[in-house]
Amino acid sequence: MADKKDYYDVLGVSKSADESEIKSAYRKKAKALHPDLNKDDPHAEEKFKEVQEAYSVLGDENKRKMYDQFGHAGVSGNGPSAGTGGFGGFQGGFQGFDGADFGFGDIFDTIFGGGTGFGGGFSNFGGGRDSSPRAHRGSDILMRMNIDFEEAIYGCEKQFKLDVIEDCDECHGHGGFDKEECSTCHGQGTITSEQRTILGSFMSRTTCPECHGAGKTYKRKCSECNGKGKIRRNKKITINVPAGINTGDRQRISGKGNPGEHGGVNGDLYIEFIVKEHDYFIREEDNIYLEVPLTITEAALGCKKEIPTLYGNVKINVSAGTNSGDKQRIKGSGVDNKYRKHKGDMYLVFKVYTPKKLSRDQKAILDELSETALETEEIKQFNRFTEKND
Repeated sequence: MADKKDYYDVLGVSKSADESEIKSAYRKKAKALHPDLNKDDPHAEEKFKEVQEAYSVLGDENKRKMYDQFGHAGVSGNGPSAGTGGFGGFQGGFQGFDGADFGFGDIFDTIFGGGTGFGGGFSNFGGGRDSSPRAHRGSDILMRMNIDFEEAIYGCEKQFKLDVIEDCDECHGHGGFDKEECSTCHGQGTITSEQRTILGSFMSRTTCPECHGAGKTYKRKCSECNGKGKIRRNKKITINVPAGINTGDRQRISGKGNPGEHGGVNGDLYIEFIVKEHDYFIREEDNIYLEVPLTITEAALGCKKEIPTLYGNVKINVSAGTNSGDKQRIKGSGVDNKYRKHKGDMYLVFKVYTPKKLSRDQKAILDELSETALETEEIKQFNRFTEKND
């Protein structure tokens, strides 16, 4: 536990940061440390997993409270939350996903401890207890998927192959045929034995090794599933990614998680999206930023300029006297986020470029222009300060 970094330091936020600040910091870190974008860094995957782990705790209100109170021990499965479904960290890390086939054990990390209750127990030791083991829901699993910037903005349909474990069609999930009472435990599901010690005799009860607590066995084992009741199948999964999805957003696919036990339902599959960067558009939440280059004449005199947006080109008026760093807002031209039902704006950030090579005629024009009074108030103030400082 001592070698773990503070989760707040990992995300670069203060302990008083709110939910939106934590999520924003996570998205920036996840993009900056994405292993696919840092292939030359041998520690990229490790750093990325560290950020994922920090966000999985700080992004959850209950886990964050446990972490604030008990530190890493509170969310490691060994502290106060152990045995109560507490989060135990990401074990084994994440594997990328770009459309290839993956095995059940290759791309998943168990993240939720669904169904870890105590089903056996020693209640009603004197008799009358239900010998059938309690049904447990399968745990949820998490998978990471890379998508292009355009796919995230406009939404898309994604297909991938996935190993899923389902009930065997042959035996309907029972594992055999012709059910009968277990001859070892006589239908009780448990074995009672007596132990003699110097303190006296003690009775102990353990789950029957033959029927595994069911109290029933089958005359014929199912050959299709080898008595397990479950079959692994490779299936093509299709999902509709909503427009506006962003790095860190998750989509749930019901029933595609780990299989349940003793008749319990399967867990769910959660897909966490990692959105690739765009060459020109920069996304901040649902707002889009675009750097617009201007010549010195366009900036000085003003102009009409055609600008690309997410929804096609538009013409804007650039004001005379525009400086580098000036911004112009185009309302409603940001991300139309169907996922969060919100639409952002677009911000143009102007940058004035001075040419490095000039023709003889251009130099003559600029020489003539330089003899005129082109000083702005800012330049005059700076010159006065320089003279005063001399």
